Amino acid sequence: MPDNTEPKRADLHQADYDHSQLDPAIKHSRLYNEDLAPIQQTERTWGWFAIFNVWSNDIQSLFGYTLAASLFLSYGLSGWWVMAAIICAGFIVMLMVNLTGKPSVKYGIPFPVLIRSSLGINGANLPAMLRAIIGIFWYGVQTYFASTAVAILLTMVMGGSDATLLGLNSTAWLAFVIVWIFQLLLFWSGVETIKHFLNWAGPLVYVVMVILMGVVWYQSGSELLPAIGSIFSRDSDYTGSSLQAFIAVVGTMVAYFAAVVINFGDFSRFLRSERDMKIGNLIGLPINMAFFSFIALVITAGTLVLFGEALTNPSDIVERVDALPLTIIAALTFFAATVGINMVANFIPPAYDLANLFPKRINFRMGGLITAVIAFFVGALWLSFISQIGIVGFVNAIGAIIAPFFGILIIDYYVIKRQHINMNDLFSDKPTGAYYYYKGWNIRGVIAFAIGAIFSLSTVLVPTLTSLEGYGFLLGAALGGVSYWLLMRPMSHRSVEV
Repeated sequence: MPDNTEPKRADLHQADYDHSQLDPAIKHSRLYNEDLAPIQQTERTWGWFAIFNVWSNDIQSLFGYTLAASLFLSYGLSGWWVMAAIICAGFIVMLMVNLTGKPSVKYGIPFPVLIRSSLGINGANLPAMLRAIIGIFWYGVQTYFASTAVAILLTMVMGGSDATLLGLNSTAWLAFVIVWIFQLLLFWSGVETIKHFLNWAGPLVYVVMVILMGVVWYQSGSELLPAIGSIFSRDSDYTGSSLQAFIAVVGTMVAYFAAVVINFGDFSRFLRSERDMKIGNLIGLPINMAFFSFIALVITAGTLVLFGEALTNPSDIVERVDALPLTIIAALTFFAATVGINMVANFIPPAYDLANLFPKRINFRMGGLITAVIAFFVGALWLSFISQIGIVGFVNAIGAIIAPFFGILIIDYYVIKRQHINMNDLFSDKPTGAYYYYKGWNIRGVIAFAIGAIFSLSTVLVPTLTSLEGYGFLLGAALGGVSYWLLMRPMSHRSVEV
């Protein structure tokens, strides 16, 4: 296949890309629009606190808490060892997002544009579409879950209703529509407004969770902490070793962040510096996860002590402790946190990914509108239909498929391209462009993706490999990256910097 990259000279030690080198003609390319264009350094306003709150909303969502609480119960480990595994996962994810975020800090471009250098200007639509499908599906599902918090408040004011449509009564439908409209208006107001919303929602959820922990701890008494070492091993059916259990917890938590890890550049492009990114990731991931996992540990153990059963849904816990003010505040903050993670993981990425398909016809806002409309039907049908037919397994399989893109992106940028990209050619559809490869596709990259994807998908679908499902993402990413390196070695001696 033809390779059109040519060695070019440049300052290889510049801290940030000099946007004055961009050819004005790229604005007329079919691959360009203002939302996908690189953000200049002077236009970036995000600091470390914004990134911290990206992770706070991700970790502290209803699903994030439920996952953490479930891990304490699933493997028969001491609660302290599960907490250690969650913190270990935080360090791993921090290292991964520092790698995927760095090129977007330097060049100011989102993930679907960055991946053009690896898979070609047309081949980039493959990871973009897979990521968009995952985001749209989970956006609809999370919209439904966020609406359940609003439904609690509406029921307190209006009362419930017996008549149902698609499993939802009129109060639940009103809550769902309110959340759907609220999220769309929040998105439509722009990334800066979303940043401010995240900055408010993240800390407030922490306040509520600390209060809830205090109430549970007070009611459980002084025997709570001593019981944490053994209370979770009583009813576990897990038959593997303690080491296997520890690794499984780490792998599951890493997989939870997989989609955001891959497209983290969609957020890091707004940062003022790489230092802000690293500080935000350090505080937002391992440090944040240490504190949050301790809260989940105490609350989950407390529910076992108080109620004789483990409650993993925060809404159920709030209802059991029977404190009306806490119920109202908790419902509002759980709603805010779930909306926050929906913006981060499931709304902004598909908007960019869809815009990347047809840059001249779909901009960021139009991509978001398409996402919201499709997701409305996913959320509306979730309770009565989608959750009953096993489609979550299908979406999880797609999630496993995207694992190799992490390895490919990292090997391409740091090993093959040596941290230097030809920015003009990222937006060029000319056959002479560095990333045109073969008709816009890097066939070597697609083959590497297929090798990694087949393996990671097998950990979900093949019974004899399901023991690897917890760390299928890491193994699939590693296999995709190694395959890409081996296939691209003949081209790795060539520079692609402007």
